[in-house]
Formats: sequence, structure tokens, C-alpha cells
Amino acid sequence: MRCRSSPDPTRTDSARRPAPPAHRRPSALHQGATMLAVLGFATLGSFMLLVMRKHLSAFTAIMLTPIAAALIAGKGSKLGDMIMNGLETVAPTAALLLFAVLYFGLMMEVKLFEPIVQAIVRASKGDPVRIVVGTAVLALCVALDGDGTTSYMIICSAFLPIYRRLGMNPLILATLAAMALGTISGTTPWGGASTRGISVLHLSATEYFVHMIGPMALTSLAIIAVAYWLGLRERHKIDPGKLAAYKLEIASGEAFEPVKADWRMWFNAALTLVLMALLILEVADLLVLFMVAFVIALLVNIRSIGDQQELIKRQAANAVPVMILVLAAGVFTGIMTDSGMIKAMADAALAVVPDSMGNLIPLFTAVLALPLGFFMSNDAYWFGVVPVLAESAAHYGIDANEIARAGAIGQILHMMGPTSAPLWVLLGLVKAELGDFQKHALRWGVPVSIAYIAFAVLTGAITVT
Repeated sequence: MRCRSSPDPTRTDSARRPAPPAHRRPSALHQGATMLAVLGFATLGSFMLLVMRKHLSAFTAIMLTPIAAALIAGKGSKLGDMIMNGLETVAPTAALLLFAVLYFGLMMEVKLFEPIVQAIVRASKGDPVRIVVGTAVLALCVALDGDGTTSYMIICSAFLPIYRRLGMNPLILATLAAMALGTISGTTPWGGASTRGISVLHLSATEYFVHMIGPMALTSLAIIAVAYWLGLRERHKIDPGKLAAYKLEIASGEAFEPVKADWRMWFNAALTLVLMALLILEVADLLVLFMVAFVIALLVNIRSIGDQQELIKRQAANAVPVMILVLAAGVFTGIMTDSGMIKAMADAALAVVPDSMGNLIPLFTAVLALPLGFFMSNDAYWFGVVPVLAESAAHYGIDANEIARAGAIGQILHMMGPTSAPLWVLLGLVKAELGDFQKHALRWGVPVSIAYIAFAVLTGAITVT
């Protein structure tokens, strides 16, 4: 399937970007590059510290830390151009997220997903373990579409009301959703991330993907296992009396509000299904599809102009914070990339691999993909770092497919990092701060990512000999 031309970091039109020239593996870093690498790592560490300790909000930290680094590096005269380049990259994504949030917000208000939620609640019988495992299974399934914003909206629509009703930790939902999206959308050739690697390295999508099916499936099982464990912990935290009362409400039907299935409900369902089909068939850009779908849904469901304006104002409270955070992430990406810090960091990491261990470059790439994927945008990583690694691997007779597969493993942590635009939608839905989410999610995302590397090695997707 050809990737759509969405600017969403989970998808892209790689044809818009020329393949970068091949790079040689650096044997040593000159003083300037070393300074940039050190400054880059210090910037990333400072950002994480400020956000997790809550000294600054994510919005201010993600802008101030790279600006300070650029000034220290003596690149203040180019700061305006670097910021504008970053903003130009993410502006279409911010617009896409605005209309996606407006559309799904309207669908939630008219209770389109209420029948699905009720069916899931009945199937779970109020058991936290079944609810959390069901969250993971649904997240893995909807991630096959490849669009992060859509996946998060569907998952939260189905499960977030249940989590809130039982007092379960919504960060569990967010963690499982991010891991599932990174595993499935980050690995499949139509998801966006891998499409970049296939494009820039001129690979066969089939040759790349066939060998990743096994590791992807095993990692999906690992995510379900994590979900089972988290569900057990939640079961023990919830007051037994409250849980028993909720189970009785489900059995008697008192837990559900009656849903009126009028013609608007059926129209909304048909419109959403058509929208999903058009997304998959890549008929038009995601932004165009969501804009048109929102306008149609607004006219059908809310006829009064005043009521339409009120709805937009209500949903703007969810959409605007997402937009400004995405724009701030664009500032971060633009400065880190155009200043040369990203490339210097990648070269520094690559330079520590001795020539005698060149056969381990695929494994090293998979390990390196975890921190770089977390902090870097997919464009910067796949178009800037991966070609360097692939060129180095070629000197040892290592197939470029292995480098692309190894690079995709970092997508789980990428979905938890500040440059993942859909993450800001997810945080807005679960009403969580970035630092709180990352402290919870990384405890599970890092082990699952390491397991993904192990599965890739065991199945031969990447080799170590």
C-alpha cells in the first residue's frame, strides 16, 4: 500500500523529499562536531529533566532548551531560519490534528461510539484485567491503519469512560496505545516510519516486511502480557465493594445510558466508515478528508449557527493545546536538525563501534534507534541518520534491509517522545502531563523495545554474525 501524503509523523509522502546523499562512516569527530554532539545530548537531557521534575511545562521546555543550545553553539544569527524551517515542517500536522480533534470531539458529543463502549463493557464484565487486555488488543488492531491520531481517538472513545468509571489509571491506556502504535504502525510498510526507510534506502517493501512479521507478532504478545500484568495490579487497587457494585450494574444494565439510534446516528456511523475507507485508500490528504468530514458532520448534527460556534469553542479547548505543542515540537526539531546537533550525535554514537565489530552494526542500529527515536522526528532520523548507518553496514556486506528493520524498532519509544505529534492528542484526551506519562510509559516501553530487539535477532530479522 502506498503511503499517504499526510504530514503526520506516523505517515509521510516520501516522494516529496529527495534522498540525501550517501554518507561515509566517520572514523573520528573533529572538535566542532564533538561540541555539537555534547551540546545535543545535554539539550535532550535538560529537556527530560525539566519536564519530568516539572520545573517547566512541556511547551516552554521544548522551545527554550534548543534555543539556549543554539545560542551556546554560536548559531544565534540562524535561529530565526531554523525555527521557521521547523514550523513549516509541522504546520500541516498541526492543522490536521485540529480538524481530527474537532471531528472526533463532535462524534463523541453525539455519542456515536457509545454502542461500542457498551459492548466492550458487557464483554469485560467489569473485570479490570479484561478491560486492560482489551485495551491492548483494540490498540494493536486499530494501529494497522497507521494513523496515530485516529488510533488514539478510537481507543480513548472506547475505553476512557470505563477507566474513569472504575477509577483506573488512564496512563495505562495511554502507555498501551503508544506501544501498540509504535509496534504495528512503526513496522508496517504503509505506516509511515518504515516507508521512509524503504524509500531512502531503495528497498523492496515485501523483502523488508516479511522478516518483520515474526518479531512484530511476538512483540504484540509481549504488549498483551504487559497489559495482563497491569490489569492485575489495577484489580488489586480498586475497592472490592466498588468493583462488585459496578459488576452488578453491568449485569442489570443500569451502567448504560439508553442510546437513541435515529437517522443521524446511522449517518454519523456511515460518514466515519467512509472517512476511514478514504484514509486507507489514500484518496486525498488526511487534512482535506478531516476538514470536509467535519464540515459535513457539523451541518448534519447541529443546524443552528450559534450552536455550531459553541461546539467549536468547546472542542477548541482540546484542540488548541495540541496545536501549540506540535508547533513547539517543530521549533525543537528545526533547531536540533539545522544546527547539526542531530547529525553530530548520530556520528558520535556510530564512531564508538570498532571496525572489528562492524558485523554488529544492525544490532547497534536497533539499540541506537531507541534513544534517537525517542528524541528525533521521523524525518530527521530516517533521512539523516539511517543512510549513515546503512552506508557503514554496506562496507561489511550487511543488507540495507537489516538496517531498516533495526531502525523501525525505535518507533515504540518514538511514540512516547516529544516529537510524536499524535502523542499530544493522546495526552489531551487522558488529561495527563508529558512528564507523568513518560515516567509511567518508559518503564514498560523500554523493556518491550529491548524484547523487540531480542525477537528480531532470534528470528533472523537482523543478524549479529
